Amino acid sequence: MGNRRKAREYALYMLYSYDVTGLNPDYILKNFYADLERAKAGSKTKEYAEKLFKKVLEKKSIIDKTIESKSQHWKLSRMSTIDRNILRIATYELLFEDLDPPIVINEAIEIGKKYGDSESGVFINGILDAINKDLK
Repeated sequence: MGNRRKAREYALYMLYSYDVTGLNPDYILKNFYADLERAKAGSKTKEYAEKLFKKVLEKKSIIDKTIESKSQHWKLSRMSTIDRNILRIATYELLFEDLDPPIVINEAIEIGKKYGDSESGVFINGILDAINKDLK
């Protein structure tokens, strides 16, 4: 598994924790660093995971509006916490990072299949594909 995939998964863990607990983001990062040390994560992986976590929270209102505009009949609050945060990470990358959209979308789908339910991959693909079409 690549460093970017692992970083996205780590960012998902942190965003999930933030969403569920509402704890201070700095507290979540501090505790997560201890876990990353135990997992022997590389520095580039840690840096990208931290960047994703911080930037998704910083740009959350724009990201959430973008997702809701393409998630027909689905409010963010009704989505599973896993799907919602995978969508936030990928939407951030599509809007603000210079990355190849098919790679971003595929990574999100694969992470959704791994951590979400049986419908997560299809659900995530549909929303991200619609977002990406608007960006072209």
